[in-house]
Amino acid sequence: MNQQKQHKIILFDGVCNLCNNSVTFVIKRDTKDVFRFTALQEEPGQTLIKKHGIDPAETDSIILVSGDKAYTKSTAALKIACHLGGGYPLLYAFMIVPKFIRNWVYDYVAKNRYRWYGKKESCMIPTPELRSKFL
Repeated sequence: MNQQKQHKIILFDGVCNLCNNSVTFVIKRDTKDVFRFTALQEEPGQTLIKKHGIDPAETDSIILVSGDKAYTKSTAALKIACHLGGGYPLLYAFMIVPKFIRNWVYDYVAKNRYRWYGKKESCMIPTPELRSKFL
């Protein structure tokens, strides 16, 4: 896992269609090759969750690990946006919104994501050309 030192790691819900589409979205805009990915359900994801003391019952959709720090929910999403190409770093301005409000919106979407976007039977399998982006 020495990739943690050079890449930021995004943990995502591997069976969630919204989460999988978000990973694809980030990969396409990760022009500086900042991110690596792992599903929360996979062994590398489980190891990182335990290492950072994150309760998967509280955070079950997205986690960003950057060095020795882990960010969850809206903070993770906004920190990810900072590293994307195009105008997406401008979204970081939403950090001025109090965390409890940002996370309320985030939690509302996360709670309804399976109903709105559906769910897969198993975690996504990256294509051979994207395999190097996954732990």
